[in-house]
Amino acid sequence: MAEVLSTDRRLWAVDKVCLAYLAFTTVLVILGGSRVPLAQLLLAAHVAAALLIVLAAGSSGRASWLFRNWYPLVFVSLSFREMALLIEAVRTWRADQWLADLDFAFWHAHPTVWLERIQGPLLTDTLQVVYTLFIPVVLAVPVILWWQRRYDDFRAVAFLIALGYLVSYIGYFIVPARGPRVLLAALQHAPLEGGWLFHLQQATLDQLESKHFDCFPSGHTELTILAWWSARLISRRLFAAYGVYTVCIMFATVYLRYHYSVDVLAGVVTALVLILAAPSLYRALSPKGETRGSH
Repeated sequence: MAEVLSTDRRLWAVDKVCLAYLAFTTVLVILGGSRVPLAQLLLAAHVAAALLIVLAAGSSGRASWLFRNWYPLVFVSLSFREMALLIEAVRTWRADQWLADLDFAFWHAHPTVWLERIQGPLLTDTLQVVYTLFIPVVLAVPVILWWQRRYDDFRAVAFLIALGYLVSYIGYFIVPARGPRVLLAALQHAPLEGGWLFHLQQATLDQLESKHFDCFPSGHTELTILAWWSARLISRRLFAAYGVYTVCIMFATVYLRYHYSVDVLAGVVTALVLILAAPSLYRALSPKGETRGSH
């Protein structure tokens, strides 16, 4: 542990990505001006977050080291909530109809409506559980690496996952959409029906995400693919299990009417681009002489 702590006093790759994202959203807050709720508070929070990241990089000790490894988890969570405010304040165009039209042009039907023919309570319950487990499943890979004390691999995977989240938020800003559950509600012939667990989970997700424009790309698809790819560092069995889960969640996003199929495709493409580009970016942004992940 001492050897790990001794190389702490430099900005890591994930620090630089988070600082760059803070700069990007700071510009958005300034552009939004008075239209952005709590704009001055957000700007102050951005400055405080940037200072905290930089100060932590220059500090030593176990507390600082733990903070630097784990703060991106809090950062991406808060950034998700902030992006909803920024999209409403800065973006006037809504992409839902465009995305639905793309789906219809390819399938000659709206997938969420077509899937009503296989709808059933058991399938709905199962897929809702799959969808709800998204965050624990994605985070399980870095947690296992941390538990195994594979800190270099942990930081490389954490970088990839944090980058994936932040890239998806930028996608939400560029292509703001609420999803087929909102746009196509009038076209659905019947509501999704499941057990009490389904309704509880859906109500909870509605509270957490009801005001978000978080469709394009499908973050559930993108991040699950990134976790699946990273799981190969742990074991073949886990890699295979994540492969099954990835297929299930891609189907669940459309079946449960959270996403258009084009969102899922965009999530797949985004994940593949990051899998190819992230190792080189990670090496380029990492301090010279630091052990760098090559996954």
